[in-house]
Amino acid sequence: MSVDTRQAPAELTDEELRALDAHWRAANYLAVGQIYLMANPLLTEPLRPEHIKPRLLGHWGTSPGLNLVHTHLNRVIKSRGLDALCVWGPGHGGPAVLANSWLEGSYTETYPDITRDAAGMARLFRQFSFPGGVPSHVAPETPGSIHEGGELGYSLSHAYGAALDNPGLLVTCVVGDGEAETGPLATSWHSNKFLDPVHDGAVLPVLHLNGYKIANPTVLARLPRTELDDLLRGYGHDPIHVAGDDPAAVHRAMAGAMDTALDRIAAVQRAAREDGATERPRWPLIVLRTPKGWTGPAEVDGLPVEGTWRSHQVPLAGVRDNPDHLRRLEEWLRSYRPEELFDEQGSPRPQVLACVPAGPRRLGATPHANGGLLLRELPLPELERYAVPVDKPGATMHEPTRVLGELLEHVMRETAGRRDFRLVGPDETASNRLDAVYAASGKAWQAETLDVDEHLDRHGRVMEILSEHTCQGWLEGYLLTGRHGLFSCYEAFVHIVDSMVNQHVKWLRVTRRLPWRAPIASLNYLLTSHVWRQDHNGFSHQDPGFVDHILNKSPEAVRVYLPPDANTLLSVADHALRSRDYVNVVVAGKQPCFDWLSMDQARVHCARGAGIWDWAGTEDGTREPDVVLACAGDVPTQEVLAAAQLLRRHLPGLAVRVVNVVDIARLMPSEEHPHGMTDFEYDGLFTPDKPVIFAYHGYPWLIHRLAYRRDGHRNLHVRGYKEIGTTTTPFDMVVRNDLDRYRLVMDVIDRVPGLAVRAAAVRQRMEDARLRHHDWIRAHGTDLPEVADWSWND
Repeated sequence: MSVDTRQAPAELTDEELRALDAHWRAANYLAVGQIYLMANPLLTEPLRPEHIKPRLLGHWGTSPGLNLVHTHLNRVIKSRGLDALCVWGPGHGGPAVLANSWLEGSYTETYPDITRDAAGMARLFRQFSFPGGVPSHVAPETPGSIHEGGELGYSLSHAYGAALDNPGLLVTCVVGDGEAETGPLATSWHSNKFLDPVHDGAVLPVLHLNGYKIANPTVLARLPRTELDDLLRGYGHDPIHVAGDDPAAVHRAMAGAMDTALDRIAAVQRAAREDGATERPRWPLIVLRTPKGWTGPAEVDGLPVEGTWRSHQVPLAGVRDNPDHLRRLEEWLRSYRPEELFDEQGSPRPQVLACVPAGPRRLGATPHANGGLLLRELPLPELERYAVPVDKPGATMHEPTRVLGELLEHVMRETAGRRDFRLVGPDETASNRLDAVYAASGKAWQAETLDVDEHLDRHGRVMEILSEHTCQGWLEGYLLTGRHGLFSCYEAFVHIVDSMVNQHVKWLRVTRRLPWRAPIASLNYLLTSHVWRQDHNGFSHQDPGFVDHILNKSPEAVRVYLPPDANTLLSVADHALRSRDYVNVVVAGKQPCFDWLSMDQARVHCARGAGIWDWAGTEDGTREPDVVLACAGDVPTQEVLAAAQLLRRHLPGLAVRVVNVVDIARLMPSEEHPHGMTDFEYDGLFTPDKPVIFAYHGYPWLIHRLAYRRDGHRNLHVRGYKEIGTTTTPFDMVVRNDLDRYRLVMDVIDRVPGLAVRAAAVRQRMEDARLRHHDWIRAHGTDLPEVADWSWND
């Protein structure tokens, strides 16, 4: 398909130009005021040092460009009747976005004490980067925002996530040229190969080249225009350039660029939706090149500031102590002619608001930036439809994630009309045994297809790209705008998004304290292809530490589950997909695994979070157990049950309790995590004074950290992954890390008083079995028959 890209847009009238410039100047004035002032907001008297904040924090350099984009978005939203959302990428653009939100009235609606008058302006100024106030960057507290400005690189993937399945939405994304140097941002340009012009909205990137980061030039700003255009066209975009430092000229050019871009977007969508065009479109992109710190001081103390890195944060740093700096600040503020912009009461004059849209079309009031308002319950099935039958523990085997895939196929099918559920992952859906979903939806794909390709679908809702960053960004943008999803990933490589999940958890923690923010669907991770079944890929693919990372975060927002079989995975997944405002991490295997619990038992066990499997132990109810065998994770559970079976056979008089933990936060004290146990609960389950041998899926020191305050901690001995791995057999992985059944039996003998002498022969048999294993795998390349063919019902 071809789109006419040469048709000139209508020129701005002089009246429109004056109105746009008035709005822009007002926003610039408010941005400067937030950085500097805590009194005298309208300059009704000469500035004095006591009007200035004692600590000057904030970032001026990016603000004029952001104000320009916001101003011109207002114009096209109003003139075209658009539903729009803007993602503000530059790191600390808070002053600009807050200024525009205050001008349009959405800030006052959200925070009624910040009125649209002089008193409210003073409070707006004072609260910025001030104790008890708001951050210097775009944050959860900012109306209209879905993107935390504290860490760079995720804006464009967030924007695409917001546009997915939102066919009537325009998502503009301002990409800072410093941010454009990050790996996540560089990869996210490829998101346009996954954007469906029929069912998705449009993303309009605005690459803002103001030339500098904190102290250095930016790479893209120093490329020759032809080279930059080649790069952007290679990414699949058709760049439209706006450049200059004369406000009137830039306003006219920006208005023309916006109209051209939106006309092209409309043509692309019309061709796909009405004419059936299937060729991948070349989407427009605006390259905005304006000076860093535009309209600020040209020089300070004899050094150039405007248009340089010196304008990045606070151009005039000595305002309270240096009379010349104070004078220059007043001149700077008065250069915007505030008396033309605000009336005597401090309210914006009509000309300033002439371009501002009304109601929910204002960028600070769009419900798409408060996605919980739009969220609908997922149509989840009765779990019995997909549960595996379990007449007795350990009699059958299933691949847990394959069973889950059938449930996800149901969800994908039931949401086909409403399109509010997506499955994302880095090229691993089939590898992780979730490929049943392809019966309901293929993989989103707008690029070239070949005859050998499978499951590619221009309208698909399975998203695969070999970039964990982009997967995470897509899903976050999707969730934050009111939809549901699941991120499936190899366990070892989810660490790539450690810093991204940090920001999302922080976002959730803050929004929980903002009554106007409606709860959103939880960010759900399914981590599979895990450490104990990466014997074929080797050491590089073995790392269970994401759980440790997550449990360092805000307890109110994070949950970690280790279901031991298929039915417990179904129960946990059902809970996670129904939940709100959490990050749920579910670790489950994809390889054949014994079925331990029926669906009813799984529900009860998962609700409890941790419990005694009385059928597995040898307690008779007449006395306390001699030892507790605890487990968390599918492979550790199997090894504990195998150890319990060996103890039953070789030490039949020993009272053994078997405890399985699904919800790992249950080990924490109740005052430290909402799911934590009281001391009475913990002691009742694990005993206060008996040896506890704990087989854990991940790094063993995490269990010690979670339980260190418990009375019985001195009796707790944890086996887990000790960073010992290679390409080997499945059982050899657990042997190398001392998590195997024989080692667990030896631990019991070593720690139960009186057994060391009485059961010395049994311990020797266990040691011999480990030695025999060592020789066997090197001779045969497979595990011992007694291990490979083991069954609980032997």
